[in-house]
Amino acid sequence: MIQELLMAAAGAAAAAAVYAGAAARVVKQYERGVVFRFGRLRDDIRSPGFTMIVPIVDRLHKVNMQIVTMPVPAQEGITRDNVTVRVDAVVYFKVVDAADALVRVEDYKFAVSQMAQTSLRSIIGKSDLDDLLSNREKLNQGLELMLDSPAMGWGVAIDRVEIKDVSLPETMKRSMARQAEADRERRARVINADAELQASKKLAEAAGVMSDQPAALQLRLLQTVMAVSAEKNSTLVLPIPVELLRFLERATPGAPEQEPEPAPPLSEAYLKGRAAAADAIEDLTGSSVDPVPRDADTA
Repeated sequence: MIQELLMAAAGAAAAAAVYAGAAARVVKQYERGVVFRFGRLRDDIRSPGFTMIVPIVDRLHKVNMQIVTMPVPAQEGITRDNVTVRVDAVVYFKVVDAADALVRVEDYKFAVSQMAQTSLRSIIGKSDLDDLLSNREKLNQGLELMLDSPAMGWGVAIDRVEIKDVSLPETMKRSMARQAEADRERRARVINADAELQASKKLAEAAGVMSDQPAALQLRLLQTVMAVSAEKNSTLVLPIPVELLRFLERATPGAPEQEPEPAPPLSEAYLKGRAAAADAIEDLTGSSVDPVPRDADTA
């Protein structure tokens, strides 16, 4: 009798252990448990930790509540200004209602992926190329709104949408490079012209000061000589302006004016040689030829 009781107790304990093993479940911290009893959804969502279900009758489905990072495949489209581009993005979303994520949609990850691709192609067609390249924050917000509206009915919340890369054709890249180069060249020319204008004004002011104070011109010349000589050149070209010479001439007190020296008188031998040459020419050519006038020789 006692042996039978012991065997019955052992059998009951074994059955209880099997039942506990079949009914025990552990839900992790980042998960929620959804229970279906005979195919019907139970209202109580199992929180993280140890939980029990009815074996064979209940089915526990665990739903991950972490943020999911899903890349959106590159989509090719034509922008509003007729430029063909390829744009890829990434979507960050998470499940906020575990029951809706299982009941309302067959596969919420696949649904979000397809919706993201469709919305991305729609955004490409509604935007200009400049918006895709420089105004991505606005496009990201538009994508997030387009995805968040249907996703809320699936128990999913879109956390963030980011456009990763915009691929352009090679011809468009070269055109944009030429445009940027031309714009930089234009700005460089404007800056150079502005610098020339400012420099001309400063030079005009400096010329006015030097005209009032002639000594400033000499000081400026000495500064130029010092700047050139500091470069260790073997040859130094020193320009001397005429104004400096006039200033030095006016600054020299009591300088006597030198009169030009008179030309030395012609010697008597030179005059006799000229007369003899004139007589010889007259004997050869006649009296009509007089290359050297006598009056000029004797004068």
